[in-house]
Amino acid sequence: MVKVDGRVIPAPKIKLGKQDQALAPRDGAWDLRGKKLHEGARIESWALACFAPSHWCKEDQLRNFCKQMSSMSSREGMRMTEQPTVVRYARDCREVESLFSKWVVDHPGLQLIMAVLPEKTKDLYSEIKRVGDNVLGIPTQCVQSKLVQQAKPQVCANISLKINSKLGGINHVIDPTEKSPVFREPVIIFGADVTHPSPTENGIPSIAAVVASMDANATKYHARVRAQTHREKSGGAQEIINDLAAMVKELLIDFYKANNKLKPSKIIFYRDGVSEGQFDQVLVHEVRAVQQACMMLEKGYQPKITFVVVQKRHHTRLFCENRQEASGKAQNVPPGTTVDSGITHPYEFDFYLCSHFGIQGTSRPTHYHVLYDDNAFTADSLQQLTYQLCHVYARCTRSVSMPAPAYYAHLVAFRARHHVTNGGNGRGGVETVDLEKSARSHPSQR
Repeated sequence: MVKVDGRVIPAPKIKLGKQDQALAPRDGAWDLRGKKLHEGARIESWALACFAPSHWCKEDQLRNFCKQMSSMSSREGMRMTEQPTVVRYARDCREVESLFSKWVVDHPGLQLIMAVLPEKTKDLYSEIKRVGDNVLGIPTQCVQSKLVQQAKPQVCANISLKINSKLGGINHVIDPTEKSPVFREPVIIFGADVTHPSPTENGIPSIAAVVASMDANATKYHARVRAQTHREKSGGAQEIINDLAAMVKELLIDFYKANNKLKPSKIIFYRDGVSEGQFDQVLVHEVRAVQQACMMLEKGYQPKITFVVVQKRHHTRLFCENRQEASGKAQNVPPGTTVDSGITHPYEFDFYLCSHFGIQGTSRPTHYHVLYDDNAFTADSLQQLTYQLCHVYARCTRSVSMPAPAYYAHLVAFRARHHVTNGGNGRGGVETVDLEKSARSHPSQR
């Protein structure tokens, strides 16, 4: 054990509904009860497919679940019609594409397909996501049959958070009065991750995913995905994102279109999944790729870039010396705890931040290492910005363990794995020629 000085960054206030007062999170969480979502989506037409057998998940249970979803959603400010446009029982993954395609033709304007799944159904989930994301370009929401049978209000509230963000709503934002000074000018925040296949997943490539914020609240994101083959000979270079310049360029164009032809003057890049031995390679290849993307758009366009590596695979753990300052049953350090001396690099820019509330076991703080910084961030300002970005993750009403863009990049990479493994309709492997095609989503789902 080493004695180090830490400090707790105050949590930013969270703005939910436009009429609601801003909330101060307690123990890294805030309560949605009696509050509205910041911007609720409207769902006029949706469909329900039940893949669990009818004797196991009865129709009246399905109808009751739909009713509960609708009442919970409207309580949160998201309008969802009480009964779906169409309800059908289906058998297995071979029926998914034909059934969903028929619905899209028969019911123009269908906004969402909800699927009720039996217990163990990895192939079925992958196929639903492939058809929804790649083939038809329609949002899908999977729910386990046991949760449909119970139809608990809390579960329905959590599902509606996911549905709202999938349909373009905004669940919550950082209170504008609390936002980091970085947001005073146009800023785009990127998250990137590379996932590698496990030894059993033969023939599946590594997947590189990049996401970028599209609004001033850093709550809406667009994503780009590439499948990349291993290049072991060049010293483990498969960790490097090969096509990064093209992906960043596409996302900068998306930002330009979404913000009335405004170009970002600052780029902040959170890169997940890099080990310490590859910092030099990432610095040389990826920072240069981001600069190239800017130059490709316009000669002389040089926004200021900050490139931060996010690491969770390390053995550092933080404990409160004074037990009275610890939080929760597990006696973890409180959310917002930052350490940037004593156990960090003697002269480089890095820090540890534990941004989440540890519910079980010992919290693992996230290590942030700044490889490149044109924006001349002070330690305080980058720590504050990073902690705020841990509060804009749409799927829950808590601060999470790493910034939302890095989290989303991780989710996108895993989603693309489902697309690739099910590119052959559940056959579990795909031809290399199809990798690029199967990893990329339908334009409306990006």
